[in-house]
Amino acid sequence: MANKKAETRRVQRQKRHRRVLKKLRGTAERPRLVVFRSLRNMEGQIVDDDRGVTLLGISTRAATPVKTEEEMTSKVAISYAAGRLLAEKARESGIEKIVFDRGGYRYHGRVKAFADGARAGGLDF
Repeated sequence: MANKKAETRRVQRQKRHRRVLKKLRGTAERPRLVVFRSLRNMEGQIVDDDRGVTLLGISTRAATPVKTEEEMTSKVAISYAAGRLLAEKARESGIEKIVFDRGGYRYHGRVKAFADGARAGGLDF
């Protein structure tokens, strides 16, 4: 029963994401920042939908996000640090303006922290 409930929840999120994608489109001038949230990790990708390519991406699973002692205490703080690091990488690549795609998730908690970290890192959306 638990598997069926999780499957239903995943399908519902995918429907919400498709509905949001009808209005959002990443271009070369303003690519789309899409987030994926699992129970343990957060991932973010910057996508150019016109060409159909991922420009860059980051995950909290990777060793890339620098995690200090105080950031290791909560998933929200780790998500914030990952968003900030993604923004710094994007600015190095010449990306300053993006469109934020919450991926069908509610805009609170780790998703909001990731977006706030990206804003703090210098991305404009």
